[in-house]
Amino acid sequence: MTHHSKTLLARWLDALLPVIPFDGWTERAAKAAAQKAGLTPGEQALAAPRGLADLVDAFFDTVEQDANQALLASDLSNMGVREKVAHGVRLWLSALAPNKEAARRAGTRGFLPWAIGDALQRTYSVADMVWTGIGDTSTDYNKYSKRGLLASTIPAIFMRWLDEDDDARLEAYIMARLTSAMTLGQTAGKIASPFLDLLKSIRND
Repeated sequence: MTHHSKTLLARWLDALLPVIPFDGWTERAAKAAAQKAGLTPGEQALAAPRGLADLVDAFFDTVEQDANQALLASDLSNMGVREKVAHGVRLWLSALAPNKEAARRAGTRGFLPWAIGDALQRTYSVADMVWTGIGDTSTDYNKYSKRGLLASTIPAIFMRWLDEDDDARLEAYIMARLTSAMTLGQTAGKIASPFLDLLKSIRND
């Protein structure tokens, strides 16, 4: 994607996000936002060739970039590995928080089983951002296993975050899910290997 098309997509998304809580991620809302942003039909095609799907992706991509910047600026020196991972996940949720209703509505498109390819790619991308952001440099199977196991927890954490108003309960839930995933990785990695192989194949497409 060119710098120009990225700029157009960002303008379109900025116009669209305020109306998502009312209108949802719909073609009608997207068209109205494009008009508000002053995008011609040609500019719309350049910015988002896949239409709404590209706008949803751009939303999650922007959130991921914001979380990554916050993670890279964090002092992780006094944290254990699990705490670092949890911190990265929390930063991602914090980056989603200003547009929580848009995240809720996008979740039905990007995190549920009937969008399995998109869901795997998105959750793997978030997991990769977290592990890379905390300084993990593992390679080959170890790299995929760490990211795959974290990715497997993200949809449940995301869904819990949507409806959990108590920070302490959410924190406990995140740590419990991460503990379970990391224990699986240490004691029963072979169980997860088909899932990890699928992730690897998707990443390599």
